[in-house]
Amino acid sequence: MSSDIENKARENLLRDSQEPEGLSVRGYDFNLGVNYSKIIESLETTGFQATHFSKAVEITNKMISSGAFIFLGYTSNMVSSGLRDVISFLVQNKKVNVLVTTCGGIEEDIIKCLGSFKIGDFNLDGASLREKGINRIGNILVPNSRYVKFEKFVQPILEELYQIALKRGKSITGNELIWKLGEKIKDENSIYYWAWKNQIPVYCPALLDGALGDNIYFFKFKHPDFVIDCTEDVVWFNNTTIGLQKSGAVILGAGVVKHAILNANMLRNGLDYAVYINTSQEFDGSDSGALPSEAISWGKILPNAQSVKVFADATIVFPLLVAESFAKN
Repeated sequence: MSSDIENKARENLLRDSQEPEGLSVRGYDFNLGVNYSKIIESLETTGFQATHFSKAVEITNKMISSGAFIFLGYTSNMVSSGLRDVISFLVQNKKVNVLVTTCGGIEEDIIKCLGSFKIGDFNLDGASLREKGINRIGNILVPNSRYVKFEKFVQPILEELYQIALKRGKSITGNELIWKLGEKIKDENSIYYWAWKNQIPVYCPALLDGALGDNIYFFKFKHPDFVIDCTEDVVWFNNTTIGLQKSGAVILGAGVVKHAILNANMLRNGLDYAVYINTSQEFDGSDSGALPSEAISWGKILPNAQSVKVFADATIVFPLLVAESFAKN
């Protein structure tokens, strides 16, 4: 009896198997010394998100080598962080074709030209910071004085754009406003200075959701007839996808930025290349956490496209991705 039990247990536990295809799992050997290029190379066979990161590098390089039209999307917190400088490098060197971001992704780039942000701590007391007039973005601190300077900078620009709109008899667009901010800031650290100088368009589907929106709100008290035509913005942005030979996207974070890029590419039946970097989960059905396979079902990514989602903090992963792709090329 015990022999039968043993044989059955062994049969279940030690069943025959086929040899799976694929690379053998292996990490970096530090006995070889510290070689950062080889460490990055070793991620391909490390497993988990390290392997997904390696795939993201591969897909991004294929985007570049195929001459794909590249959409770079990023949420405002990316610009709050030091990734702002990485994005600025890409725009300065014309590595991407269109930028898609939120209101904070516009204003915080300009505000940093007027005064730096400071490293703080996630655990600082909110009430104490409020008394000191300091705003916290995660572990990054922004004194309220920066927003006062921003208002002084923005209001004359809104006045100039208002007068332009009156003269030509046509409302300005969000992209015109963003380019004008970049033109006037005259700072080579700025993403939007380079966007204006290199004529790289910027689509902001949430233009009023932040300090820039607050400035427009106050400006409307002076000029109630001031209008920004967001319908023109969505027309030119969606039209960028029509007729593209190859279309690719690198999207940092999620939300409206991610969906705007995917939705526009649905008009051409989907992206050829897609790299997501975010930490959102799909259990709640939001597009923020949706995997590339869900986007394929909508026609936002082509069925034969090369795509990957890296579940990671973009502040760690994106500089490495750029180092292994755009900066090398």
